[in-house]
Amino acid sequence: MKVIICGAGRVGHGIATRLSVENNTVTVVDLAPDLIRNITTELDVRGVVGHGAYPDVLKAAGVETADMVIAVTHSDEVNMVACQVAHSLFNVPTKVARIRSQSYLGNEWNDLYSRANMPIDIIISPEVEIGKSILRRLNTPGAFNVVPFAEGRVKLLALEIEEDCPIINMPIRQIPDLFPDLHAKIVGVRRESRIFAPSPDDPLYVGDSAYFIVRTEDATRLLDIIGNNTDRARHIVIIGGGNIGAYVANELEDVSGIRTRIIEQNKKKAERAAVNLKQTVILNGDAMNAEIQEEAGVQNAELVLCLTNDDKTNILAGVLAKKLGAKNTISLINEVSMQDLQSELGIDMVIDPRATTVSSILRHVRRGRILDVYTLMDGSAEVIEGEVLESSPLAGKRLDEAGDFEGISIGAIISDGKVIYPTGSYVAKVGDHVVLLAEKSSLRDVEQLFRVNLDYF
Repeated sequence: MKVIICGAGRVGHGIATRLSVENNTVTVVDLAPDLIRNITTELDVRGVVGHGAYPDVLKAAGVETADMVIAVTHSDEVNMVACQVAHSLFNVPTKVARIRSQSYLGNEWNDLYSRANMPIDIIISPEVEIGKSILRRLNTPGAFNVVPFAEGRVKLLALEIEEDCPIINMPIRQIPDLFPDLHAKIVGVRRESRIFAPSPDDPLYVGDSAYFIVRTEDATRLLDIIGNNTDRARHIVIIGGGNIGAYVANELEDVSGIRTRIIEQNKKKAERAAVNLKQTVILNGDAMNAEIQEEAGVQNAELVLCLTNDDKTNILAGVLAKKLGAKNTISLINEVSMQDLQSELGIDMVIDPRATTVSSILRHVRRGRILDVYTLMDGSAEVIEGEVLESSPLAGKRLDEAGDFEGISIGAIISDGKVIYPTGSYVAKVGDHVVLLAEKSSLRDVEQLFRVNLDYF
């Protein structure tokens, strides 16, 4: 696949990293020569210095033969125009744009993105995606990551393994025998700095992070068994009243029994939030000031969400909130190297906005009938939902006879709307959806599992 990425920032770099290692032809366009120099030095990609919406720059990048243009610059308008130019002048089949401003995303403006007006095939809103990720974690306390698959029939739950967990040192293959009615399978284990698809004989150790694919109705029971189930937070303080903070607060206003307060340093943002939010208390002040945090009730808060645009503020405000007595803190951190400070600083959970956005885009880039993708640990592994077609090596075969699944762990199969626990004797049918985890080295094998022959079209 030939892909042009407009924007060499964190998101553009993340997408280029994923696509370049999978033998795609990738060209990155950006106005900053230093960003282009860095990305072409680090990755096997071509770089073009220039404005991503200019026709001559896109032509120099090879847009005339491109399969896809992904516009993820910091400017919504540049991203939108880049897609328009790619369509109108060069007839590029697929156009993806990152659009951050909520003014462009109102339901009343949906016609704007029709092929007759502004032909953007896929719109990614980082703020909305991150906001939804936060809300999923709020609804499933005890898991440090929650991602739905198969239209919500199953979930990826990421859980820390602590000393009181009843499945410590037990081979993974024995867990279903211990809890026969529990539809939950461990598809990934993070141990120290590595994530891998475990074999049936691998045990879990204290300090591991386990990634489960669980039937949605079994999620609460799984949390009870692992010992991670806690009550949902009712008193929440949000630090940062920008797009993400305001989105989360607005969604929480529809949940009864939750009290929410926002601390926002920028006066205009605070006033805008006060106008748009009817049941949320807005405080205009510096969240790095202990008195402001105390005024917001951080000392009694069950959860503090640090969602400003500045990593350092999110880290230090979270540390201060814990010192003042907040029960749990979640910080939004862009810089990967700073995310490693989580445990040392006592922050309970970190959200990587780049990973969320990259995952949203990759689900539209993968070959074959891959329906959904979520990346883990900066691309070390991916959780994928794919559809079995007649051309798939899985079709009509037992799972234990379909081939070598090294580096791949199947967590659930959805057949005719029913969630099925994967066993070696199950015969995959055309139309089945398979949810699995794949290590980075096995992603090409996954694409083969869900490959599409030309006669499919």
